[in-house]
Amino acid sequence: MYIEKVFLGKTDAWRFVLGAILVVVAIVIAQFPFVIAVISEVGLEGLSTLDESEMLSVLEPNTSLFYLLLPFAVAFFAILLVVKKIHHQKLVNFLTTRPRFDWQRVFFSFFLVAILAILSLAIDYYFSPEKYVWNYNANDFLILLIIAVLMVPLQTTAEEFFFRGYLTQGFGLWSRNRWVPLIITSLLFGLLHGSNPEVAKMGSALILVYITTGFFLAILTLMDEGLELAIGFHAANNLIVALLVTSDWTAFQTHSIFKNIAEPELIFYLIAPPVMYLIVGYVFAKKYKWSSWRSKLTGVVETNNQDVRES
Repeated sequence: MYIEKVFLGKTDAWRFVLGAILVVVAIVIAQFPFVIAVISEVGLEGLSTLDESEMLSVLEPNTSLFYLLLPFAVAFFAILLVVKKIHHQKLVNFLTTRPRFDWQRVFFSFFLVAILAILSLAIDYYFSPEKYVWNYNANDFLILLIIAVLMVPLQTTAEEFFFRGYLTQGFGLWSRNRWVPLIITSLLFGLLHGSNPEVAKMGSALILVYITTGFFLAILTLMDEGLELAIGFHAANNLIVALLVTSDWTAFQTHSIFKNIAEPELIFYLIAPPVMYLIVGYVFAKKYKWSSWRSKLTGVVETNNQDVRES
Protein backbone atom coordinates (compact mmCIF):
# COMPACT_ATOMS: atom_id res chain seq x y z
CA MET A 1 0.00 0.00 0.00
CA TYR A 2 1.03 3.59 -0.63
CA ILE A 3 2.00 4.74 2.87
CA GLU A 4 4.05 1.60 3.46
CA LYS A 5 6.31 2.59 0.57
CA VAL A 6 7.95 5.03 3.00
CA PHE A 7 9.75 2.09 4.62
CA LEU A 8 11.79 1.60 1.46
CA GLY A 9 13.69 4.80 2.34
CA LYS A 10 15.29 6.30 5.44
CA THR A 11 12.53 7.02 7.95
CA ASP A 12 14.25 8.78 10.88
CA ALA A 13 12.05 11.51 12.34
CA TRP A 14 14.77 14.13 11.94
CA ARG A 15 14.80 13.50 8.20
CA PHE A 16 11.11 14.43 7.89
CA VAL A 17 11.54 17.52 10.05
CA LEU A 18 14.61 18.64 8.08
CA GLY A 19 12.94 17.84 4.76
CA ALA A 20 9.82 19.85 5.59
CA ILE A 21 11.92 22.80 6.79
CA LEU A 22 14.03 22.78 3.63
CA VAL A 23 10.93 22.78 1.42
CA VAL A 24 9.37 25.68 3.34
CA VAL A 25 12.63 27.65 3.24
CA ALA A 26 12.87 27.07 -0.53
CA ILE A 27 9.31 28.39 -0.97
CA VAL A 28 9.99 31.48 1.16
CA ILE A 29 13.19 32.32 -0.73
CA ALA A 30 11.42 31.87 -4.07
CA GLN A 31 8.83 34.49 -2.99
CA PHE A 32 11.48 37.21 -2.79
CA PRO A 33 11.40 38.10 -6.53
CA PHE A 34 7.66 38.81 -6.32
CA VAL A 35 8.05 40.95 -3.20
CA ILE A 36 10.96 42.86 -4.73
CA ALA A 37 8.97 43.45 -7.93
CA VAL A 38 6.00 44.80 -5.95
CA ILE A 39 8.25 47.02 -3.84
CA SER A 40 9.77 48.44 -7.01
CA GLU A 41 6.26 49.52 -8.04
CA VAL A 42 4.75 50.79 -4.77
CA GLY A 43 7.68 51.17 -2.37
CA LEU A 44 8.13 49.71 1.10
CA GLU A 45 5.51 51.98 2.65
CA GLY A 46 3.01 51.12 -0.06
CA LEU A 47 3.65 47.41 0.38
CA SER A 48 2.63 47.57 4.04
CA THR A 49 -0.80 48.90 3.10
CA LEU A 50 -1.66 46.19 0.56
CA ASP A 51 -3.80 43.17 1.30
CA GLU A 52 -3.39 39.85 -0.54
CA SER A 53 -5.75 40.73 -3.39
CA GLU A 54 -4.30 44.21 -3.90
CA MET A 55 -0.75 42.85 -3.96
CA LEU A 56 -1.68 40.43 -6.76
CA SER A 57 -3.02 43.31 -8.86
CA VAL A 58 0.06 45.56 -8.65
CA LEU A 59 1.92 43.89 -11.51
CA GLU A 60 0.79 43.04 -15.02
CA PRO A 61 -1.31 39.82 -14.72
CA ASN A 62 1.05 37.52 -16.63
CA THR A 63 4.03 38.80 -14.67
CA SER A 64 2.14 38.42 -11.41
CA LEU A 65 1.09 34.87 -12.31
CA PHE A 66 4.68 33.89 -13.09
CA TYR A 67 5.92 35.21 -9.75
CA LEU A 68 2.98 33.58 -7.96
CA LEU A 69 3.78 30.16 -9.43
CA LEU A 70 7.58 30.40 -9.09
CA PRO A 71 7.76 29.26 -5.43
CA PHE A 72 5.78 26.12 -6.28
CA ALA A 73 8.09 25.32 -9.19
CA VAL A 74 11.02 25.61 -6.79
CA ALA A 75 9.15 23.46 -4.25
CA PHE A 76 8.55 20.79 -6.89
CA PHE A 77 12.27 20.22 -7.35
CA ALA A 78 13.05 20.75 -3.66
CA ILE A 79 10.71 17.92 -2.62
CA LEU A 80 12.23 15.55 -5.17
CA LEU A 81 15.72 16.36 -3.86
CA VAL A 82 14.60 15.84 -0.27
CA VAL A 83 13.11 12.45 -1.12
CA LYS A 84 16.22 11.29 -2.97
CA LYS A 85 19.02 12.85 -0.94
CA ILE A 86 17.65 12.93 2.61
CA HIS A 87 15.36 9.88 2.61
CA HIS A 88 17.25 7.88 -0.03
CA GLN A 89 13.90 6.77 -1.39
CA LYS A 90 13.35 5.89 -5.04
CA LEU A 91 11.06 8.44 -6.66
CA VAL A 92 8.71 5.75 -7.97
CA ASN A 93 8.12 4.57 -4.38
CA PHE A 94 7.33 8.14 -3.37
CA LEU A 95 4.89 8.58 -6.24
CA THR A 96 3.00 5.29 -6.50
CA THR A 97 2.73 1.64 -5.53
CA ARG A 98 2.83 0.64 -9.20
CA PRO A 99 6.08 -0.54 -10.82
CA ARG A 100 6.11 2.69 -12.86
CA PHE A 101 4.41 6.04 -12.58
CA ASP A 102 1.10 5.65 -14.44
CA TRP A 103 0.77 8.56 -16.87
CA GLN A 104 -2.47 7.12 -18.26
CA ARG A 105 -4.07 7.69 -14.86
CA VAL A 106 -2.81 11.27 -14.80
CA PHE A 107 -4.19 12.05 -18.26
CA PHE A 108 -7.52 10.32 -17.64
CA SER A 109 -8.00 12.29 -14.45
CA PHE A 110 -6.90 15.52 -16.12
CA PHE A 111 -9.24 15.27 -19.10
CA LEU A 112 -12.21 14.08 -17.02
CA VAL A 113 -11.92 17.05 -14.68
CA ALA A 114 -11.19 19.48 -17.54
CA ILE A 115 -14.33 18.37 -19.39
CA LEU A 116 -16.48 18.70 -16.27
CA ALA A 117 -15.03 22.13 -15.45
CA ILE A 118 -15.60 23.42 -18.99
CA LEU A 119 -19.13 21.98 -19.00
CA SER A 120 -19.86 23.63 -15.65
CA LEU A 121 -18.68 27.00 -16.94
CA ALA A 122 -20.69 26.60 -20.16
CA ILE A 123 -23.87 25.84 -18.20
CA ASP A 124 -23.35 28.81 -15.91
CA TYR A 125 -22.67 31.08 -18.90
CA TYR A 126 -25.81 29.83 -20.69
CA PHE A 127 -28.09 30.60 -17.75
CA SER A 128 -26.29 33.73 -16.49
CA PRO A 129 -24.41 35.39 -19.36
CA GLU A 130 -24.61 38.75 -17.60
CA LYS A 131 -22.05 37.47 -15.08
CA TYR A 132 -19.31 37.30 -17.73
CA VAL A 133 -17.50 39.68 -20.03
CA TRP A 134 -15.20 38.80 -22.93
CA ASN A 135 -11.64 39.24 -21.68
CA TYR A 136 -9.67 37.67 -24.52
CA ASN A 137 -6.62 39.37 -26.02
CA ALA A 138 -4.59 37.21 -28.38
CA ASN A 139 -1.09 38.39 -27.41
CA ASP A 140 -1.74 38.43 -23.68
CA PHE A 141 -3.51 35.07 -23.81
CA LEU A 142 -0.65 33.43 -25.72
CA ILE A 143 1.82 34.48 -23.01
CA LEU A 144 -0.65 33.30 -20.36
CA LEU A 145 -1.00 29.96 -22.15
CA ILE A 146 2.76 29.42 -22.15
CA ILE A 147 3.16 30.35 -18.48
CA ALA A 148 0.13 28.34 -17.37
CA VAL A 149 0.92 25.17 -19.31
CA LEU A 150 4.52 25.16 -18.10
CA MET A 151 4.06 26.26 -14.50
CA VAL A 152 0.55 25.46 -13.26
CA PRO A 153 1.21 21.68 -13.40
CA LEU A 154 4.40 22.30 -11.40
CA GLN A 155 2.39 24.28 -8.84
CA THR A 156 -0.34 21.70 -8.41
CA THR A 157 2.03 18.72 -8.51
CA ALA A 158 4.24 20.34 -5.87
CA GLU A 159 1.20 20.61 -3.60
CA GLU A 160 0.35 16.96 -4.23
CA PHE A 161 3.95 15.91 -3.61
CA PHE A 162 3.98 17.75 -0.29
CA PHE A 163 0.51 17.11 1.13
CA ARG A 164 -0.64 13.80 -0.38
CA GLY A 165 2.92 12.47 -0.72
CA TYR A 166 5.49 13.67 1.78
CA LEU A 167 3.21 14.55 4.68
CA THR A 168 0.89 11.58 4.12
CA GLN A 169 3.77 9.12 4.27
CA GLY A 170 5.36 11.01 7.16
CA PHE A 171 2.25 11.18 9.33
CA GLY A 172 1.40 7.60 8.40
CA LEU A 173 4.83 6.49 9.59
CA TRP A 174 4.41 8.42 12.83
CA SER A 175 0.82 7.38 13.61
CA ARG A 176 0.96 3.85 12.14
CA ASN A 177 -2.53 4.30 10.71
CA ARG A 178 -4.22 5.91 7.71
CA TRP A 179 -6.91 8.12 9.16
CA VAL A 180 -4.44 10.42 10.93
CA PRO A 181 -2.62 11.50 7.74
CA LEU A 182 -5.97 11.64 5.93
CA ILE A 183 -7.32 14.14 8.46
CA ILE A 184 -4.18 16.15 9.23
CA THR A 185 -3.08 16.73 5.64
CA SER A 186 -6.62 17.73 4.64
CA LEU A 187 -6.91 20.24 7.47
CA LEU A 188 -3.47 21.68 6.73
CA PHE A 189 -4.29 21.94 3.04
CA GLY A 190 -7.48 23.84 3.80
CA LEU A 191 -6.04 26.14 6.44
CA LEU A 192 -3.01 27.08 4.33
CA HIS A 193 -5.41 28.34 1.65
CA GLY A 194 -7.03 30.61 4.23
CA SER A 195 -5.07 33.63 3.00
CA ASN A 196 -6.44 33.33 -0.55
CA PRO A 197 -8.31 36.40 -1.81
CA GLU A 198 -11.43 34.26 -2.29
CA VAL A 199 -11.60 33.70 1.47
CA ALA A 200 -11.25 37.40 2.17
CA LYS A 201 -14.09 38.06 -0.30
CA MET A 202 -16.54 35.36 0.76
CA GLY A 203 -15.61 34.71 4.37
CA SER A 204 -13.82 32.04 6.37
CA ALA A 205 -16.56 29.48 5.66
CA LEU A 206 -14.93 29.05 2.25
CA ILE A 207 -12.03 27.30 4.00
CA LEU A 208 -14.39 24.34 4.36
CA VAL A 209 -14.26 23.95 0.57
CA TYR A 210 -10.47 23.75 0.63
CA ILE A 211 -10.56 21.25 3.49
CA THR A 212 -13.10 19.17 1.56
CA THR A 213 -10.83 19.33 -1.48
CA GLY A 214 -7.94 18.13 0.68
CA PHE A 215 -10.02 15.20 1.92
CA PHE A 216 -11.03 14.28 -1.61
CA LEU A 217 -7.47 14.35 -2.95
CA ALA A 218 -6.25 12.35 0.05
CA ILE A 219 -8.96 9.75 -0.55
CA LEU A 220 -7.91 9.49 -4.19
CA THR A 221 -4.32 8.89 -3.11
CA LEU A 222 -5.11 6.26 -0.50
CA MET A 223 -7.75 4.40 -2.47
CA ASP A 224 -5.77 4.36 -5.71
CA GLU A 225 -2.47 3.81 -3.85
CA GLY A 226 -0.60 6.51 -5.70
CA LEU A 227 -0.50 10.21 -6.54
CA GLU A 228 -1.42 9.96 -10.23
CA LEU A 229 -5.16 10.69 -10.02
CA ALA A 230 -4.71 13.53 -7.53
CA ILE A 231 -2.00 15.11 -9.69
CA GLY A 232 -4.21 15.00 -12.80
CA PHE A 233 -7.26 16.33 -10.96
CA HIS A 234 -5.44 19.25 -9.34
CA ALA A 235 -3.64 20.26 -12.54
CA ALA A 236 -6.83 20.30 -14.61
CA ASN A 237 -8.78 22.25 -12.01
CA ASN A 238 -6.22 25.05 -11.71
CA LEU A 239 -5.26 25.18 -15.38
CA ILE A 240 -8.85 25.52 -16.59
CA VAL A 241 -9.49 28.28 -14.08
CA ALA A 242 -6.34 30.15 -15.11
CA LEU A 243 -7.14 29.97 -18.82
CA LEU A 244 -10.92 30.28 -18.99
CA VAL A 245 -12.18 32.65 -16.31
CA THR A 246 -10.78 35.21 -13.91
CA SER A 247 -12.17 37.83 -11.55
CA ASP A 248 -10.96 40.62 -9.31
CA TRP A 249 -11.26 38.48 -6.18
CA THR A 250 -9.47 35.24 -7.12
CA ALA A 251 -5.87 34.16 -6.51
CA PHE A 252 -5.41 33.69 -10.28
CA GLN A 253 -6.03 37.10 -11.88
CA THR A 254 -5.12 36.37 -15.48
CA HIS A 255 -5.64 37.35 -19.11
CA SER A 256 -8.20 34.56 -19.36
CA ILE A 257 -10.88 34.23 -22.02
CA PHE A 258 -13.69 35.39 -19.71
CA LYS A 259 -13.90 37.58 -16.65
CA ASN A 260 -16.55 37.01 -14.01
CA ILE A 261 -17.86 40.42 -12.92
CA ALA A 262 -20.61 39.16 -10.60
CA GLU A 263 -20.45 39.12 -6.83
CA PRO A 264 -19.55 35.58 -5.71
CA GLU A 265 -22.18 33.51 -3.94
CA LEU A 266 -20.77 31.44 -1.08
CA ILE A 267 -23.53 28.83 -1.27
CA PHE A 268 -22.53 27.98 -4.87
CA TYR A 269 -18.92 27.33 -3.84
CA LEU A 270 -20.04 25.23 -0.87
CA ILE A 271 -22.22 22.99 -3.06
CA ALA A 272 -20.65 22.80 -6.55
CA PRO A 273 -17.20 21.37 -5.66
CA PRO A 274 -18.54 18.47 -3.52
CA VAL A 275 -20.94 17.56 -6.35
CA MET A 276 -18.02 17.39 -8.78
CA TYR A 277 -16.01 15.32 -6.29
CA LEU A 278 -18.85 12.80 -6.00
CA ILE A 279 -19.07 12.46 -9.79
CA VAL A 280 -15.32 12.15 -10.29
CA GLY A 281 -14.92 9.81 -7.33
CA TYR A 282 -17.68 7.55 -8.63
CA VAL A 283 -16.05 7.35 -12.07
CA PHE A 284 -12.64 6.55 -10.58
CA ALA A 285 -14.04 3.94 -8.21
CA LYS A 286 -15.80 2.13 -11.05
CA LYS A 287 -12.97 2.41 -13.57
CA TYR A 288 -10.23 1.27 -11.18
CA LYS A 289 -12.40 -1.16 -9.21
CA TRP A 290 -11.66 0.25 -5.79
CA SER A 291 -12.42 -1.99 -2.84
CA SER A 292 -11.55 -2.35 0.87
CA TRP A 293 -12.45 1.29 1.52
CA ARG A 294 -12.37 1.00 5.28
CA SER A 295 -8.93 -0.61 5.53
CA LYS A 296 -7.39 1.70 2.94
CA LEU A 297 -8.72 4.87 4.57
CA THR A 298 -8.65 4.00 8.27
CA GLY A 299 -6.60 0.81 8.63
CA VAL A 300 -3.22 0.34 10.26
CA VAL A 301 0.11 0.90 8.56
CA GLU A 302 1.93 -2.42 8.41
CA THR A 303 5.57 -1.88 9.34
CA ASN A 304 6.62 -5.33 8.14
CA ASN A 305 4.37 -5.66 5.11
CA GLN A 306 6.23 -7.75 2.56
CA ASP A 307 4.25 -6.17 -0.26
CA VAL A 308 6.40 -3.05 -0.03
CA ARG A 309 9.74 -4.81 -0.16
CA GLU A 310 11.76 -4.36 -3.29
CA SER A 311 12.19 -7.40 -5.47
